[in-house]
Amino acid sequence: MVRIGIVGIGFMGRIHYLASQRLRGGSVAAVCSRDAAKLAGDWRNTRGNFGPEPGHVDLTGVKAYANVADLLADPDIDLIDICTVTDQHAPLAIQALEAGKHVLVEKAIALTTADADAMVAAAKASGKLLMVAHVLPFFPEFKFAAEAVRGGRYGKLVAAHFKRVIAKPDWSADIGDAAKTGGPAVDLHIHDTHFIGLVCGVPKQVFSVGRVEKDAVTYLTTSYLYGPGGPAVTCSSGAVAMGGRPFAHGFEIYLERASLIYDSGGTPLTLLTADGKSEQPTLAGGGDPLSAFADELQTAVDGVASGTEPDLLSGQLARDALVLCHRECDSVKTGTVVAVN
Repeated sequence: MVRIGIVGIGFMGRIHYLASQRLRGGSVAAVCSRDAAKLAGDWRNTRGNFGPEPGHVDLTGVKAYANVADLLADPDIDLIDICTVTDQHAPLAIQALEAGKHVLVEKAIALTTADADAMVAAAKASGKLLMVAHVLPFFPEFKFAAEAVRGGRYGKLVAAHFKRVIAKPDWSADIGDAAKTGGPAVDLHIHDTHFIGLVCGVPKQVFSVGRVEKDAVTYLTTSYLYGPGGPAVTCSSGAVAMGGRPFAHGFEIYLERASLIYDSGGTPLTLLTADGKSEQPTLAGGGDPLSAFADELQTAVDGVASGTEPDLLSGQLARDALVLCHRECDSVKTGTVVAVN
């Protein structure tokens, strides 16, 4: 049994805890928060933009720590699940790795490339796993798309467009603070850069246009430049919608022998094939907001049990996704094509 300690009981900490109730071979054995009420199970103040309404949680049998050092000193904990605000990810992850714990850290891996590199290096030095919780590849529609592209069943990737749009986040002071999260071009858009890196590969260059508010990029449209013969890939992402449309994401992916279309705002995943057929694939877990997070946590637990880093939770892939976000922000601010490496 892999024993998990969650650090940070906010919106995402609550989602991870609820998803953990479905685990096989793993369970939450401890929680850590500076808030005494949360340690007592009062999680009413953990509202987010999806999922069940927050309330009181029965933490009977779950250890409660107010101090991270005490949690890391607990020999019964195998995996530290970091669900704090992004600016705290690097120091907490490095501290946990140096304490001999495996780590799962919420996206984004960190705010800076230097911090991300330090986290990857700490994992190598400790011999423990650094896994980054990028949940998008576990969403049924994106999982289907990733398997279709990576498996080559419908030929090579020709082109793709991705989108991710929300209203300005107002459910948490921290989530709206660009100094703590990197702003929408990191905190939100990194879902896209991670998925693009996974299925398309890391591009050579990017060219982005967008909107800047108080030095933070809040919306952008990017062309990912792979060079001659590479796929034509674009993405539009940011916090620009009015409150009546709080969240929408989707894609159009064009393969040599098929097209995939999905829009969370109203178009279910549709597969168009070269023989003229159109179908809507049956997807496991669709409509359940916790299903993807349960699959993500299960993958992390299985990784700890086997001692092998899951490729979907790769620390290096998460680091590369962060670099892409920063290069796109540079392109928005300079109006030029920017090299990724």
